[in-house]
Amino acid sequence: MKYLLFIICILFFSGIVSAQRIIDGSLVTIQSPGKNLTVRCYQKKMSDTTRALFYTVDYKGQPVIGESLLDIKLDNHLSEQAMALKVDGHKDWCENLKITHIDYVAKDSSWQPVYGEQKNIRDHYNEAVIHLIKDDNPIYKLDVQLRAYDEGVALRYFFPENEKGTYYRVMNERTEFALPAGTKVWHHEWAQAPYQLLPLNNWPAESERPLTLELPNGWYACLAEAAMVDYARTKFKLSDIRPHTIVTSMYTPVDLISPVGTPWRVIMIAERAGDLVQNNSLLLNLNEPSKIKDVGWIKPGKIMRVMTQTTKDAFDNIDFAQQHGLQYILFDWKWYGPAFSFASDATKVAIPDFDLPAIIKYGKEKGIGVWLYVNQQALLAQSDSLFRVYRDWGVKGVKFGFVQAGSHRWTTWIEALFSKAAANRIMVNVHDDWRPTGEQRTWPNLMTAEGIRGNEEMPDATHNTVLPFTRFIAGAADYTICYYDKRIKTTHAHQLALAAIYYSPVQTLFWYDKPAMSNNEPELSFWKNIPTSWDETKVLQGHPGAFIITARRKGQEWFVGTITNDEARRVTISFDFLPAGKKYEATVYSDDDTVNTNTKVGVKKIGITSKTVLPVQLKPSGGQAIWLQPL
Repeated sequence: MKYLLFIICILFFSGIVSAQRIIDGSLVTIQSPGKNLTVRCYQKKMSDTTRALFYTVDYKGQPVIGESLLDIKLDNHLSEQAMALKVDGHKDWCENLKITHIDYVAKDSSWQPVYGEQKNIRDHYNEAVIHLIKDDNPIYKLDVQLRAYDEGVALRYFFPENEKGTYYRVMNERTEFALPAGTKVWHHEWAQAPYQLLPLNNWPAESERPLTLELPNGWYACLAEAAMVDYARTKFKLSDIRPHTIVTSMYTPVDLISPVGTPWRVIMIAERAGDLVQNNSLLLNLNEPSKIKDVGWIKPGKIMRVMTQTTKDAFDNIDFAQQHGLQYILFDWKWYGPAFSFASDATKVAIPDFDLPAIIKYGKEKGIGVWLYVNQQALLAQSDSLFRVYRDWGVKGVKFGFVQAGSHRWTTWIEALFSKAAANRIMVNVHDDWRPTGEQRTWPNLMTAEGIRGNEEMPDATHNTVLPFTRFIAGAADYTICYYDKRIKTTHAHQLALAAIYYSPVQTLFWYDKPAMSNNEPELSFWKNIPTSWDETKVLQGHPGAFIITARRKGQEWFVGTITNDEARRVTISFDFLPAGKKYEATVYSDDDTVNTNTKVGVKKIGITSKTVLPVQLKPSGGQAIWLQPL
């Protein structure tokens, strides 16, 4: 049945393409380096006086994106240049663009991130830049950039520098994604929303990005946004005029000065869901290289929150953190007063029995750094001096709280804050509705971000199996993993495994927990020894909403995490990713009701080689973690 749907889809797309004639000389075709992906862009005559720009994407000869419109709406009526030159504002720019010339570029390079899911990242693509002018008028120029990677396709609009047409107001961007009939999407209305697997009709609202798609032939795709640093957030909605078609949905208009490009619209395509996760460095590649020259102060690590903010409790948390292999503690919420008030001064302690200088000093002696929460009000009012004060105090990082996200104003504001924090050697964690789009490459002091329905809201196990294939494609996420809190809706081995499955260079553990809750259970050795930055990542198996098995390597050690949804599941793990002939000792952490602890996690050691196939029986909402050490 799924192949029949795909054949119908091919015929449907073919009919659209042939409806109007492609204008001679306008067809541009590029392929990915491995030749699997083909992108075509062309103009068609829509009437006697209008032309429109379209594109398609094929994977292995099968259409994934059918004929889709490329369109951007501008309003330059208020531009001084337009008035002086007596040129009308061009709201429908893309209707009558004329191609002047096309440039082709091929690039193959690699770079090393400060931290990441892979030690080395390859940036390999073929590109076409289509240079256009409006109505034969060189005052108004527009480029369309198309890139084909083996991992997916990226496209954007770019306004070249132009002395007579510098200012641009983008009112709306209408980039279409025409998809095969039968496609389903993992829809979520906002960054911390639950997920629903929905068809391409009757959505309750627009959907967040990244948007992961299940294609009718069993393949996967993901629509994402990259380099959203001088623009408004753009989600996705259903077309109101074309069936099976998604279109971009901008949050607000934006005011730009050329030369400037819109964010990249990214279409990732994979035959396995896990390949989408492994290929998410594509979003990093579409951002500028690091602007921080000396990165030695940027240190990934594990962090826990101090639940009761007193000096004694801080010292207890520092001792616990040192004992259990954590690197940081966090003071969260109201340490400097009412966080939503502009009257609160984030350079002064406003609670009793809280000797912050002594706490920072004690932490330094124990090798534990201190992070501070700061709400947007204080960040907005005090950011010119705040990070310098924290640097002088010896603070390692700041968690931004309740930031506004979406508009052009707040996008550029938060990007400027990353720069100010970097100038003072302050690492950053952004919470609430904001999501990264790969800018952590440019500002590697941006360690992690929320924009995720995590353990602050205690989601169920099924939700947890969706997240790696959706939210984590955007990059690191601060899920705030818990262990002892009784509201957890999964087993303890499931929570334990999340530290290997969920990527966050600053990984929050024990979120709702206190040191007094711990009995130093033996399974905590998994969290004690697990790093937060990796040399290699492999998604071995998995399907969103069902289960996932992820293996990550640091040096010669591997950490493997497996979780299932709310159903019991039997899986087998093949270790053929290990070097042939090498032996490992595996410490296996599994749910076990016979264990005489409150957490019911059993620990055993077994031998592993590349020929080992390990059967795993998972409880409902359960999980398993494995730590592999070479012998």
